[in-house]
Amino acid sequence: MNDELARQIAETYEKHGWKVRRIIAAALTPRQQEAIAERFPAVPISNKEFDALWFARASHDGREAWELRLVAEQAYALFEAFEADESEEDREDARCEMENKMRDYAKA
Repeated sequence: MNDELARQIAETYEKHGWKVRRIIAAALTPRQQEAIAERFPAVPISNKEFDALWFARASHDGREAWELRLVAEQAYALFEAFEADESEEDREDARCEMENKMRDYAKA
């Protein structure tokens, strides 16, 4: 994972009210793992085939918006807004589907 690029992406999103909720990384060195833990304490990290950041923020009408942003120079993100009464199981299914789409994009 490009630490500097991830930091820049996170700072941009945070300026607009987004919070990093999850981190996806293809492979991390111990130094990168430590840097991420310092920058994003208590944010879970998943090992997958690509590098990305999950962001979330409140949306209109009680919704919650989630965006999966690829950590790459070429900006690419997937977005989903969840209804307030949507179950966590349905939300997680949608997030898994988004991760699958991101993986397919990153492989291409």
